[in-house]
Amino acid sequence: MQQTTPRIVLTPGEPAGIGPDLCIKLIQQDLPCHITIVADPDLLEQRASQLGLKFAVNEQVDIIPVQLRAPVTAGVLNSDNASYVLETLDVAIQGCLQQQFHAMVTAPIHKGIINDAGIPFSGHTEYLAQHCNCEEVVMMLATEGLRVALVTTHLPLSEVSAAITREKLSAIITILHKELRQRFNINNPTIHVCGLNPHAGESGHLGHEEIDIIEPVLNQFRQQGLQLVGPLPADSLFVPKILAQTDAVLSMYHDQGLPVLKHKGFGNAINITLGLPIIRTSVDHGTALELAGTGNIDTSSLELAINTAVNMQ
Repeated sequence: MQQTTPRIVLTPGEPAGIGPDLCIKLIQQDLPCHITIVADPDLLEQRASQLGLKFAVNEQVDIIPVQLRAPVTAGVLNSDNASYVLETLDVAIQGCLQQQFHAMVTAPIHKGIINDAGIPFSGHTEYLAQHCNCEEVVMMLATEGLRVALVTTHLPLSEVSAAITREKLSAIITILHKELRQRFNINNPTIHVCGLNPHAGESGHLGHEEIDIIEPVLNQFRQQGLQLVGPLPADSLFVPKILAQTDAVLSMYHDQGLPVLKHKGFGNAINITLGLPIIRTSVDHGTALELAGTGNIDTSSLELAINTAVNMQ
């Protein structure tokens, strides 16, 4: 693309949540890019009126209309609109793949209501991988001073161990290392790797995944010159002395690393999908149904997601 101004496509996510509110409040500001919102214009106008704000397209903002399947009440989920949410994602993904946009930014969705509609859905990350024909992608959350990437994402804890194979871990490390270099301009990134078990397995007394899977993979990559430290006990990895020496932490599962990151930077963190042929960033929070339509929301995470998407060009 030859445009000098970055073009970002933005999906508001769950229509009953705070996503539409975030979009409306965002466009009241001067933006570092051109924003195209994929949504039902009537929804945005209705929510803007509820917030006492104006919604209007201009030289910085336009809209690709997608029609809601059912009327929306702020804060009230309706499974009839699940297909609407997915259609907004499809439009944004295709626009990026066809190079109409430099990147896509997503507001929060509600996974449960999409599944209630009879559509199997585990999250943005997995949906993007499928629709971009990627066998493997990496979910990474980032805030100031900390990046946390995940080996497994939205899985029940009982399924995590079986999902961590040498092949899976190798693919994740390959993507993470490559994207840290290419998207974040870190020439030789240092990655600290969590063990799966308490005390990183305690030499096999608390589990064998570290010995059988994680250590052999890390050793293989170290022989290729990658700076990988671990596997380390997760309960002592996330301390200032270690984090000051790392470019990213690789966690084995969702709730191993993300609680630390969100404690450190909730509201000022973002979600980034690595390994896609497109750039995608997102907010670090959920739909906050109870806040929809109240105006009592913070756009900081969405602003950071947009600024990061612009800087990742």
